[in-house]
This record gives sequence, C-alpha cells and structure tokens, in this order.
Amino acid sequence: MSGCTDFDTRVKDFPELGFLVLPGFLPASLVDRLVPEVDRWVDTGLRQLSIDACSLAEDAAPPKFELQMAAHGDLAVYAPLLELLRDENLLGPSFVFHHLHSDRRPPGGAGKSWHHDYEQHPQQDRALPMIHALHYLGGLRPGMGSLAVLPGSHHQIAEKDERSALGTDWQPGEETIDDLPRGSTVLLHSAIFHTRRAARGPVEAAPRYMVDASYCTTGAPWPPVKPYWRSVLAVGRTLEPARAQWPELFAERHFSPYVPRTQRPSA
Repeated sequence: MSGCTDFDTRVKDFPELGFLVLPGFLPASLVDRLVPEVDRWVDTGLRQLSIDACSLAEDAAPPKFELQMAAHGDLAVYAPLLELLRDENLLGPSFVFHHLHSDRRPPGGAGKSWHHDYEQHPQQDRALPMIHALHYLGGLRPGMGSLAVLPGSHHQIAEKDERSALGTDWQPGEETIDDLPRGSTVLLHSAIFHTRRAARGPVEAAPRYMVDASYCTTGAPWPPVKPYWRSVLAVGRTLEPARAQWPELFAERHFSPYVPRTQRPSA
C-alpha cells in the first residue's frame, strides 16, 4: 500500500478518492470488548438468525440485534468516529446511522468479487454520500486476506454488481490494503468498488474480524436493508451519547419504506 500523507490532506482527498485509512483508530479497550462479542454473535448462531430474518415479514425480527451488544453499541456511537464523519469532506453535520454488520471469517476464507454497497434503487446519482466504516479488530495482514479499492470509482453511477464478473482480479489503479495494526478502520464512500481477496502466501491461524457500520448524509429518504430496521433504530435511540448529542442519528424519518430485495428496481 502506498504511504500515507498528512491526515488533513487525506481527509480533504476523500471526496475525490473515496477512501480513508485510519491505522489503530479504535482503542485497545474497545477492541478487547468487541472480539468476544463477535465470537458469541457467530458461535451461537445469532449472526445467521439475523440474516435469515431478512427474508421474513417486516414485523418479524431476530432474537437479538448487534446494537444490543454493549461494545457494538458503543462502537456505533464512538465519538471520534462521529466527529470525523461530520467533517464537510465526509458526511457533513447531519447524518443518520444506516446499519451495522459483525463477522468473523475463518483463516483461509474465500474472497468476495468487486462490488459496491451504496444503497439506492435503482442507482441514479451520488448526490448524498453514504460511508461504510470497516473496523478490522485484529488488523489486516497478507495472510488474513486483503482489501482492495478502486479510487475514484464512487463517481461512476453503476449497480452494485456491475464489476462482479471480474472476480477478485487485480485492476489498474487499485489500492491494496493488507498491512494494518489491531483496531484499524477504513472509511469507504459506499459507492466505491472494492473487493475482499483471499489470503496470499502462508495463511495465518488468526481469524479475520470485521465490523462494518454505515452512515448516510440526511436530505433524502434512504432505503433500509433490513425488514426490522425500525427495531434496530429504536435500540440505537437508547444509546448514550446519541440521545443528547446526535438526535438525528437514529431517526426513522430519514428512511423510505422497506422494499424486499426481490422487488427492488434496477436500471
């Protein structure tokens, strides 16, 4: 990965490049609490139940949400992250929480083809930014697999899977991120094309922990991705300091009605 420049410059470059790497962004005390929560989320089947619930009716919900785990709730409202997101080069002063996913991938896990995660049906503009915060709890190393991004590709109006036929192949102009310390975060404009590559070289014994949380600039209704989105936001509104300092962070009024995946229009 190319060397980092001055932090303020990198923040100012975000609108053009679409990504920002934050090595060691999360404090060790928070990471230490998050890792066992992710283990329980995966090992007890709660993660799979949350996925399965996405195919149920809108009034159905899984037995537990990620935000109901104490450290995950703290991560969603982590003050240094929210203060950074409010920068005019990122989301600006008014933004809303969209969703949070938590996962632990086994050593030698498969990659994921080039894609983006911008929620719009159909894809038609990039008037309002959406950002995914990818939190790598154990860091990233080549033996864990890497993240590759295509700088500037968030300016293209394209469906999420438009580049999926490329698999995880190298692309001209890409940036590969595979050397990050524990507790690092990568901010992505959600429309940037990126891929998760399988480990190269000797596979590390350590699993790959990642929690991704997404946030959107307010100004137009955002489509929810989970049928139980209202219940998730209700949990969010109980979190401190969200109730006092970020009154719009979990407000329902910034969302459009939920539409099942099979009924969503595409270009």
